Amino acid sequence: MNQKSSYSKEELLQISEGLVFGPENGKLPTPPMLMVDRITNISAEGGKHGKGEITAELDIDPKQWFFDCHFVNDPVMPGCLGLDGVWQLVGFFLTWSGGKGRGRALGVKDVKFKGQIRPYHEKITYHIDIRKFITLPTFMAWAEGSLKINDKAIYFAHDLQVGLFEKLVWDTGMNPSLDPF
Repeated sequence: MNQKSSYSKEELLQISEGLVFGPENGKLPTPPMLMVDRITNISAEGGKHGKGEITAELDIDPKQWFFDCHFVNDPVMPGCLGLDGVWQLVGFFLTWSGGKGRGRALGVKDVKFKGQIRPYHEKITYHIDIRKFITLPTFMAWAEGSLKINDKAIYFAHDLQVGLFEKLVWDTGMNPSLDPF
């Protein structure tokens, strides 16, 4: 597999549509839930634990959908969306590393918000350090992530966990008994 070390917005959108890693494998969400505009660096080595790292960015547009409703006359990006951006990147790392299956966020041990993202900010910078990475019995990663505004880290997430699952079934009949979880 030819692994690139950076990805543009156009490439991330192709990945969202299943055009890069295949329709049955991990995909990024499509807008407006895609919380990444570019991956500036991804590596299977390096990072705080020597197991891989990712740096990515999201441009802030004051017209983004969440600023209109969260909150009226006090616009702030929901913290859960920044956290989801970190999960999206850890899932992307698994597929980029050759994993098969559909990605699912599995948890996070500790999250701290020490600031907020406002419409006047220009961009978010994410940094993820892969702490643990396994390929059997399934591709899974544990990571630490941070989110920065103006070079100041304001979100911190420890022990994020994401996995890829090959036998996930989407029940088009909406029968909850077929859901594997």
